[in-house]
Amino acid sequence: MAVRAGRGGRWRAPVKPRPPSSLELATEDHDLENEATFRRLGFFDLDLSGRSADGVEFEQCRFKGSDLSGTQLDGAAFTDCLFESTNLANLRAEKSSMIRARLSTLRMTGVHWINGALRDVTISECRLDLSSFRFTDFSSVVFEGCNLTRADFQNADLSGVRFTNCDLTGAQFSQATMEGTRFANCVLVGIGGVTSMGGAVVAHQDLVALSYTLAGALGIRIEDAEEE
Repeated sequence: MAVRAGRGGRWRAPVKPRPPSSLELATEDHDLENEATFRRLGFFDLDLSGRSADGVEFEQCRFKGSDLSGTQLDGAAFTDCLFESTNLANLRAEKSSMIRARLSTLRMTGVHWINGALRDVTISECRLDLSSFRFTDFSSVVFEGCNLTRADFQNADLSGVRFTNCDLTGAQFSQATMEGTRFANCVLVGIGGVTSMGGAVVAHQDLVALSYTLAGALGIRIEDAEEE
């Protein structure tokens, strides 16, 4: 494994979401149903928890103060969407996509985004502990100021991701693609799959904690100079 402190894959900042010219407020009549399409709607303070739907599409929508916890989506698509102060805890989305989106101050504990895709997405100040992004492809995605303790990125393509000021304690990266993945001012204690981090770019201040994890994965014993 090569962990470089220099330049890795070329980085491209996420493209910002394209806001609608006007926004209509969603009501309880805008419930999640199979193959439903929602365009230019504001989902403000609505309870959409515990739902199950396939093929739902959201375009130029905004979510604020709403609850989608425990909802299950299959083949969902979010394009040009904004999420703020919304509850996505234990949301399960499979084969779903998110393109040009911004998520801020969300509760996303236990969210499962499996075998999906995120492109041009910024996720900031979100609680993502125990989340799972297995087999998901990331392109131009930023995690900033997020709690990602024990998050699972197994088999994910993270080559287009930047982690900044994130807590990744105990996160799992086994068999992930990480050429050009960038870490800055992150907690990297006890991460799993550290040998999959070939090509990652790590800030020098983060390297000390990572080196202990790497040594443990390789069976290297670290001892004080005074020890015999």
